[in-house]
Amino acid sequence: MKVGCIGLGDIAQKAYLPVLGGRPGVELHVQTRTPATLTRVADGLHLPEGQRHQDLDSLLAQDLDAAFVHAPTSVHPDIVARLLEAGVPTYVDKPLAYELADSERLVALAEQRNVSLAVGFNRRFAPGYTQCAEHPRELILMQKNRIGLPEEPRTMILDDFIHVVDTLRFLVPGPVDDVTVRARVEDGLLHHVVLQLAGDGFTALGVMNRLSGSAEEILEVSGQDTKRQVLNLAEVIDHKGQPTMRRRGDWVPVARQRGIEQAVLAFLDAVRAGKVLSARDALATHELCERVVHAVQERSA
Repeated sequence: MKVGCIGLGDIAQKAYLPVLGGRPGVELHVQTRTPATLTRVADGLHLPEGQRHQDLDSLLAQDLDAAFVHAPTSVHPDIVARLLEAGVPTYVDKPLAYELADSERLVALAEQRNVSLAVGFNRRFAPGYTQCAEHPRELILMQKNRIGLPEEPRTMILDDFIHVVDTLRFLVPGPVDDVTVRARVEDGLLHHVVLQLAGDGFTALGVMNRLSGSAEEILEVSGQDTKRQVLNLAEVIDHKGQPTMRRRGDWVPVARQRGIEQAVLAFLDAVRAGKVLSARDALATHELCERVVHAVQERSA
């Protein structure tokens, strides 16, 4: 199975290449326009010259069975479109694109070509979060905070807050009939944003503070007088009377803890089975993010 990896930055090196590089039956091809990075990464993976590529044309000439896109978001539309037009099942880091129109175009192209398109919402596969999906969820609260990182609203929401948006969508137990957005913007930079989704019998709150004094990710789901809390995707605490804590094992890889390994393997299994994956649900997350962007822009106008 020939698998291409486009873009060899931090996320590819830390999370995806350790999974892909060690999979039996996977012939890994890597591509980046930066020669020094290509040599360093490919040497680390012990890849022969024929599996190292400096341009997309060379990579596409390998008759790929699947591709993973980890290039900057700004070039996603062009790269993903070329892969889909070539009939290559494609997994791409979130977001598909910064502009909703580009995301819609890519999803439509995948459907027209009957080619798999998957977006890397790895938290849907993270063990702690999948356990929350099995818990009563009358109230959902997710916080993803940073230190000293206020940012232009669209970039922050599509590059980072999108994880919060998608996780809330994944966990809500029913249809959402109310969406509320609150935000603080100063000098064109988004300091914090709060998203509330509500439906029959549930409320979900997503919070991101880029001036919080702490880099942290906390998820809580509660209902029926019980609560499950996940700290930084690593510790699961159940509250019913006395709290009980379960930590990830000392030898659990980061990619598995964060759901990336599971997402990669699910995608490759679908490709092997000839199952075409749809990005329509991922597009719904992008549509909700666009709604958040507009709400923030209206408040800062």
